[in-house]
Amino acid sequence: MVAGVPVRYKNCLYNCGAVLSQGEIKALIPKSYLPNYSEFYECRWFESGKDLRGRSVRIGDKDVPFGTDILLEDVKSGAVLGVEICEDLWVPDKPGTHAALAGANIIANLSASDELIGKQEYRSQLVRLQSGSCLCAYIYASSGTGESSTDMVFSGHTIIAQNGSILKESIFPHYPHVQTALIDTGIIMHDRRRQNTFENDKDTDYRRIEVSMPAVGASEAGIEEMAAILKEQEYPVAKNPFVPADDNTRDERCKKILQIQANGLATRVRASGIKNLIIGISGGLDSTLALLVCAEAKKLVNDIRILGYTMPNEGNTSGHTYDNARKLMELLCDETYVIPIKEGVELHLSQLGHEKGYQGEGDVTYENAQARMRTYLLMDAANMKNGLVVGTGDLSELALGWCTYNGDHMSMYAVNASVPKTLVKFICRSYAYMCESSELKNTLLSICDTPISPELTPSVGGQIAQKTEEKIGKYDLNDFFLYYTLRYGFEPARAAAYALRAYPEISVIKAREAAKNFFKRFFSQQFKRSCLPDGPKVGSVTLSPRGDWRMPSDASAALWLKEL
Repeated sequence: MVAGVPVRYKNCLYNCGAVLSQGEIKALIPKSYLPNYSEFYECRWFESGKDLRGRSVRIGDKDVPFGTDILLEDVKSGAVLGVEICEDLWVPDKPGTHAALAGANIIANLSASDELIGKQEYRSQLVRLQSGSCLCAYIYASSGTGESSTDMVFSGHTIIAQNGSILKESIFPHYPHVQTALIDTGIIMHDRRRQNTFENDKDTDYRRIEVSMPAVGASEAGIEEMAAILKEQEYPVAKNPFVPADDNTRDERCKKILQIQANGLATRVRASGIKNLIIGISGGLDSTLALLVCAEAKKLVNDIRILGYTMPNEGNTSGHTYDNARKLMELLCDETYVIPIKEGVELHLSQLGHEKGYQGEGDVTYENAQARMRTYLLMDAANMKNGLVVGTGDLSELALGWCTYNGDHMSMYAVNASVPKTLVKFICRSYAYMCESSELKNTLLSICDTPISPELTPSVGGQIAQKTEEKIGKYDLNDFFLYYTLRYGFEPARAAAYALRAYPEISVIKAREAAKNFFKRFFSQQFKRSCLPDGPKVGSVTLSPRGDWRMPSDASAALWLKEL
């Protein structure tokens, strides 16, 4: 507990936060910055404690550490607390910033901030941004409504934030009121290790005092126990961490991603001097997004020409996806081409001594021959047309290796390489409602509602038979594990526990199996990611071997699978 108290030290009075733990006063931390403007008159009574370090105050029969150089630590749980008071948050040189640099991963702020129009929003922004820039949890509690007096009204505004996100917030609550939230110090410390510009332990002159701030649950909690804690504490875990839940935020995110992709492609066009964009259109989500990127890039470089190729394989390509591909090209391409690949694939296979048709489950030679034939044609078309082949594969496919090596895996510029599958659909759908063409809108929505499939096996009655998620698992779960593994360095069991919190409808067995499936594929498919073409980074999770992700192709998943 941290309680606000006035403390007399020598001939001065200080506004302090008293840290109480295990029945004792462990420390007294004075306020550094005293407001003396508008309704505040703190200098009338109090002295600034900014320069007080290494002091102590006699309370009863005990000397209590006193000063701004104190951190409170639970060695076992790893929680380290720093304390600041009200105005300390509002100044440029925040005491909490120094405490964070010295190792505090939680900052508590005791405040008496009266309520004014617009102040709540500003206060929330201050707390959220401070937790983000200091890579910490920030706990803020202001005076309650019962302390309103004369000309000022207090609101009991409470905020708990972590790494730039507000976990819980309340204002003008019914009393009595306690605001709680689960803080994940593992996420905080991962980000501090990852962001090497964050100067951990910069100030070593801080005194560390041991207090009790135990972790929730056992130190070696299993998947089920961790999931139960997350549920009990109502810890927010999004089902689709790449996709904002709020409609307006999501639409803005989709616009921004498309803008980044289009500008990246436009820069490549200007730099290379190649104005013809060669793109294969399947009638699926990924090639649709890539074509939208080409269309947006054309707005930036007016003399871009988009050459669309659809390459159906009779018996495999459904009429539905073929029709959508043709419509999309007619609406967005400057030139359109239809090149059936059945004859070329059969000739190629017969030359290899392979039977012409599909040999059943596991006939990857037949399946991959189609993907490579299409890439082969696109590359040759680029030579013939002086063009640049625009890649269509997305981040999720690269993570899982769900792409044909030197087939759809290869291009001259891969615009979707850091866009996960769960987000691809939302960008296409968002664009449908933004565009001015009703025909384009209907085509895009039709594509968004089509089952995800590479269509490399025979269709059944003209309908899609090969459904990707039946082979490699649901993309939402795969993207979930991808996000928490790469963004926060989660170990597998912890990622599975978070998945149970986000997806309460699935069992522990299903969560564990989904995680095993992800890690097996992720580790075994690095060789495809080691030779990726260039592509624009759009988010904090990316797999470019030239950028954020460096991984040996022969790394073993054994330890990860063992933990699960």
